[in-house]
Amino acid sequence: MKKFSLSTWLLFLLPSIAGVILFMIPLPIDGGFQIPIAWLASLLSGVLEPVVQWLALITLLIAAIGSIIFLFLPKEDTFINNLFKVTPFWTVTRIVGAVFAILIIWQLGPEAIWSENTGGLLLSPTGLVSFLFTIFLFAGLLLPLLLNFGLLEFFGTMMVKIMRPLFKLPGRSAVDALTSWVGDGTIGVLLTSRQYEEGYYTKKEAAIIGSTFSVVSITFCIVVLEQVGLENYFIPYYLTVLLCGVVLAFIMPRIYPLAGKEDTHIDGRPLDLDAEKYPKNYNAVTHGLENALNMANKNRSLRNFFSDGIKNVVDMYIGVAPVVLAFGTIALMLAEYTSVFTILGKPFEPLLLLFGIPEAAAAAQTMVVGFADMFLPSILGASIESELTRFFIATMSVTQLIYMSEVGGLLLGSKIPVNFKDLLVIFLLRTLISFPIIAAVAHILF
Repeated sequence: MKKFSLSTWLLFLLPSIAGVILFMIPLPIDGGFQIPIAWLASLLSGVLEPVVQWLALITLLIAAIGSIIFLFLPKEDTFINNLFKVTPFWTVTRIVGAVFAILIIWQLGPEAIWSENTGGLLLSPTGLVSFLFTIFLFAGLLLPLLLNFGLLEFFGTMMVKIMRPLFKLPGRSAVDALTSWVGDGTIGVLLTSRQYEEGYYTKKEAAIIGSTFSVVSITFCIVVLEQVGLENYFIPYYLTVLLCGVVLAFIMPRIYPLAGKEDTHIDGRPLDLDAEKYPKNYNAVTHGLENALNMANKNRSLRNFFSDGIKNVVDMYIGVAPVVLAFGTIALMLAEYTSVFTILGKPFEPLLLLFGIPEAAAAAQTMVVGFADMFLPSILGASIESELTRFFIATMSVTQLIYMSEVGGLLLGSKIPVNFKDLLVIFLLRTLISFPIIAAVAHILF
């Protein structure tokens, strides 16, 4: 292993440790335990409460107008172009989000859109969309602490001997998984798609990583738990998510539809296992450390740190907020004024009763709605009295993973070889496999 200066070691260790504390370690705050990032967000949300609706409206209008303009411009590899140059479907989604925001704030049009149980719930000064604006600000700005200073490279390299036998994946895929887990599932999908197109992954590997390891981030998990009022249970909640994630990652590559994908690269090359071996005179630790320290060495610029953080924030605001408001309002309207989700969730009611989940009829409708958007089960389940059931719903909504408002939509829009039918089957299989695990933990806790 080559020598590195003390400053490089500190550049690897200090930001990485700070990132782990801020994003992953609940601390005793205000009589309970909270992730520091969530605590900072809640402080800011109190300050911004009088104006947060207007900030949301401005952001949603920028997202919609920008997407309309860039729809007619050529594709370029720039941050602004990638931000606004989306497919016609997602352009329409952003327009719908902006229109809903106008109707909700001024209470125009049908009451079904702006009532306190639908759009009004999401865009109130203390609602989900408003909270996202504060959590995204801190999470986005500070995310480079985890991503830019070698933490992912170190753990990614250390996982080489685990990923292939357990999950049928190359060691480098651990970096994609960790990027998703500590950053965002969308980042994981984009990273996987890029590496697949560049020939690092086979079709099968890309499909497995994109649909199994592009997990919901810690930031989103915090939001979900806040939504159901169980933030004091973060540690057992997140450990349950991790347990389900590992079990699903072991099973899913071995069954339909992922098991049937071709193990060849995008250019037709077959899988080459020899390429995963460590360099001569290296082991997992030394190779991981060298990769991490090289990454830290490349990121000495404070300006680039803040630039990356601001880009993260803007990307989350423009990309996620319109989708949450558009899909969320429509789904809440369907839940409030129709029996669509009640009907679709009916087959799950006997299963919920079998596993002893209280308020099974109310919980059943949340089992399917997660395919539209990951937040919706927790929004619908927030009014359920049983803490056990709310815990079950919050955990299930995260482990289901394939939600069309983000990860599913990105997968369909990428070159990763999965289609809508694949994603629907994966969603249902993940739900059924996770069921007994989450139910058992919920009964132990409550």
